[in-house]
Amino acid sequence: MSKLWGGRFTKQTNHLVEEYTASIHFDKALAEEDIQGSLAHVTMLGKCGIVPAEDVETIKAGLNKVLSKIQAGEVQFSVSDEDIHMNIEKHLIEEVGAVGGKLHTGRSRNDQVATDMHLYLRKRVVELIGLLHALQESLITQAKSNMDTIVPGYTHLQRAQPILFPHHLMAYVSMFERDIDRLKDSYKRINVLPLGAGALAGTTFPIDRHFVAEQLGFDAVYENSLDAVSDRDFIVEFLSGASLIMTHLSRLSEELVLWSSTEFNFVELDDAFCTGSSIMPQKKNPDVAELVRGKTGRVYGNLIGLLTVLKSLPLAYNKDMQEDKEGMFDTVATLEGALQLFAPMIATMKVNTGRMREAVNKDFSNATDIADFLVGKGLPFRQAHEVIGKTVLYCIQEGKYLLDLTLDEFQNFSPLFDDTIYQVLQPETVVNARNVYGGTATVQVEQAIERAGGKLQHTVQWLEQHT
Repeated sequence: MSKLWGGRFTKQTNHLVEEYTASIHFDKALAEEDIQGSLAHVTMLGKCGIVPAEDVETIKAGLNKVLSKIQAGEVQFSVSDEDIHMNIEKHLIEEVGAVGGKLHTGRSRNDQVATDMHLYLRKRVVELIGLLHALQESLITQAKSNMDTIVPGYTHLQRAQPILFPHHLMAYVSMFERDIDRLKDSYKRINVLPLGAGALAGTTFPIDRHFVAEQLGFDAVYENSLDAVSDRDFIVEFLSGASLIMTHLSRLSEELVLWSSTEFNFVELDDAFCTGSSIMPQKKNPDVAELVRGKTGRVYGNLIGLLTVLKSLPLAYNKDMQEDKEGMFDTVATLEGALQLFAPMIATMKVNTGRMREAVNKDFSNATDIADFLVGKGLPFRQAHEVIGKTVLYCIQEGKYLLDLTLDEFQNFSPLFDDTIYQVLQPETVVNARNVYGGTATVQVEQAIERAGGKLQHTVQWLEQHT
């Protein structure tokens, strides 16, 4: 069969050009969205009297038959038909005859493909928000189960101050909440309909764009036809949000890798989410966490790739924009895969409370509290800081920790010390002393978990409204 656009041409397309310019090998992922948009479009053509009602019904029946065949794996897509739009139109014409050619009335592949991607990404954003919500639930469940667990908090990967382990987990709940908020906000720009913009200038047919938008569940239509077919901001915005999600997953992955090592031994990941070694039978490798950490780079690359494609393009559509899809598909698949694994991996993780407590007892992460103790006795903080620095140095030289010192030893550094210092230095006291909004005190973490539960409920409601 000749090209559907071949009337102007006197030669067949070189087969290498066909291979190089075709997008069907990846944009076939848009098949269902393409047919969804076409069904709404042809319904509108009938409503507006542009295509006879009998032809509309024939075309709709043909589209549904093509969709059924695609879903059953019975359709062979052809490189010679370039893309998903031309492939589906060709199969439609084979099903219903020449009347199928009326489907493309009043539209271009430019506004058609943009519509497909809006439909595709709209659905995936909802799915990703659901997966992030499930991960938050797993983190909160672990937090609730370990409310008495104290762990060293780190800066520069050096022990800094003791904190509740749930406080650490809730930090990630907050990160993923921001990620959800960003995806929800991006949904507003995704849920705008470009169809009806034509190739770039609109169409001479009396179409009803708002009717199509209503049929497809879009909240609005693009105001400018040039912008409608050339805009890929919504994809860039998604890729940016996805990159941040992967950043957060990668940070958590790094901590899981560290925590599950023999050197830390803070947690044990379930066997179902680890692999072994082909040569070392004792090994239990945190491959899921490592691979998520590694795949973060490809998501970043997809973002930078699309930004680079778009940076010098004149309006409106250019073939360069065919490069917008593979990175988007890859990012969706990468992110979905990571989130599907992370929630159950966190849910089944065993927390080694005893080892965490041992780590807290054998460090100087309670040193700041001694300084605060002296400040409470009237000593300026800078002087208190120097006193405690010398005290810690003495402990290091003597092979002791702060709680090992006698009161006489403490008073060698400052006469302001009294025996209440031993209670001040207890890990529980250190943790609960930070009783400020957002702090690590038990009461504050409990309140944070309660607030997070309310936000999770809002997400459930949003998902119910958009599913």
